[in-house]
Amino acid sequence: MIDRLQIQSFVERALMEDIGFCDLTSELVIPAHASAQFAINARHAMVIAGIDIAAAVFRRYVPESVIKLEVEDGARATKGQILARVSGPARGLLSAERTALNILQHLSGIATLTAQYVEAIGGTRAVLLDTRKTTPGLRILEKHAAHVGGAKNHRLGLADGVMIKDNHIAVCGSIAAAVKRAQKGIPVLTKIEVEADRLDQVAEALAAGADMILLDNMSLEMLREAVRMSAGRVPLEASGGVNLETIRGIAETGVDYISVGRITQSAPAVDIGLDEIITL
Repeated sequence: MIDRLQIQSFVERALMEDIGFCDLTSELVIPAHASAQFAINARHAMVIAGIDIAAAVFRRYVPESVIKLEVEDGARATKGQILARVSGPARGLLSAERTALNILQHLSGIATLTAQYVEAIGGTRAVLLDTRKTTPGLRILEKHAAHVGGAKNHRLGLADGVMIKDNHIAVCGSIAAAVKRAQKGIPVLTKIEVEADRLDQVAEALAAGADMILLDNMSLEMLREAVRMSAGRVPLEASGGVNLETIRGIAETGVDYISVGRITQSAPAVDIGLDEIITL
């Protein structure tokens, strides 16, 4: 899902940020001729995301390195499982270690948390969506991790669809006016979604011809009524204040989608280590 040129560009920026002019410690401490073999290990159960990007970090900084991946993105790793084996010049591998692990830990953390949310709504019709609440500069990677964890991607950026929110409505004067203006210029394959935080706005969005409705911070009772009002005419997305304790009840109201900013915005990094196997 991620373009190769985007990965290369990101990897180079990440390495430059961490290493700068040089890795002073490795240059002074590690002999130039030293080689080493390392294993990348999962230190608890997790869903893997970003393993190819971590490998790209080592390959970019240490072209002579040999990387053997033991898992693919989307794999469920167990505690102690080896995710990859890395060998080559020790200086370079140690210099690239932190950048590679940071990426792998962060993205696997997103995938792991996402999988927990997906599991929480299993057996319902609801589909988990990510949001644009991502780290600046890391969106495509974080959305990849959410997808790997089992979510569907919402908009990748503002150009990917029309979402008419409360401030758009306030400036335009009404939902009907905003939808009408959007319909005049929208590309034929693009959808119009309208945000509603009241049931009368749901009715107005339906009447205006919205393709999808975002039900923002509604109670379970309001969500059920919105589902009844829509009667399957357009997909309904629930959002706002969703967490692992509340998502099941939201899913059981009959909404089609549930968007959760927490999976990209607040996911804790998982614990992954680079451990030496043998020094040659």
